[in-house]
Amino acid sequence: MKWSELSIHTKNEAVEAISNILHEAGASGVVIEDSAEFGKPREDQYGEIYALNEDDFPKDGVIVKAYLSESSFLNETVEEIKVAITNLTNFNIDIGENSVTVVEVNEEDWATAWKQYYHPVKISERFTIVPTWEDYTPVSTDELIIELDPGMAFGTGTHPTTVMCLQGLEKIVKADNTVVDVGTGSGVLSVGAALLGAKSVHALDLDEVAVRSAKENVTLNKVDDQVTVYHGNLLDTVKEPADVVVANILADIIISFTDDAFSIVKPGGYYITSGIIGAKRDEVKAALQASGFVIEEVLLMEDWVAIIARRPL
Repeated sequence: MKWSELSIHTKNEAVEAISNILHEAGASGVVIEDSAEFGKPREDQYGEIYALNEDDFPKDGVIVKAYLSESSFLNETVEEIKVAITNLTNFNIDIGENSVTVVEVNEEDWATAWKQYYHPVKISERFTIVPTWEDYTPVSTDELIIELDPGMAFGTGTHPTTVMCLQGLEKIVKADNTVVDVGTGSGVLSVGAALLGAKSVHALDLDEVAVRSAKENVTLNKVDDQVTVYHGNLLDTVKEPADVVVANILADIIISFTDDAFSIVKPGGYYITSGIIGAKRDEVKAALQASGFVIEEVLLMEDWVAIIARRPL
């Protein structure tokens, strides 16, 4: 089978949104080449550090790559992707250069091209993300292993917004908790909540491909008895209050349903939000506070923000 590699030269703040656009267009996964990654000082407290090749990174900005199977509709799909990315400027998202290139690759090349970027990585005190094809031996007895196959959905679980959400869940989730994961994507946050001992997790996503992918990852990690994945928009499938709600989506969408989130979170419960670029931090905080939440903690990683908010008793 022939595949086309689609490359978009953009800015860091647009990566999450562009990844979602590519996913909805049928991409099986994305590769993110960020110029800021090369030469960045790194601590080794969360695992092994891999040598980076300067040739793998752009001179500036970020390149997001996706792989689409070739078909008679490929040209139309690429044009729709271009329009969707350009429309991100309506949400005050800086898309940078926004140059798009398409090259043909063989399936054998595609099958291995993106795997070189993805290795086991320890992202918190307890969580380690491990690709399914890698052998990994836990280094501590309380380490929690999340297995993922990035080919099943966009995202590898190591984007800063996902990392911060998992770190937030690690701080908050208790063994008897109920959790709602809004916009579950690959299901990584739902799996994480289940591994932390949540008795039930309600995962939902508007995209049917994401729903299928999340279900596959839930099964892969053997947490089917705790996690149920639904096809739904925001909180419309949630009927019962939850101890914890987590939403790793765009800031403007978070702002649009803070009142609904407040009604779902139990008194004393928590709402973890991310997918927030730094410029939107104060706007999201204000919306959460206007709905009645108390801001407990703000997490920062690179240009991204996560907010842990609590509903007062």
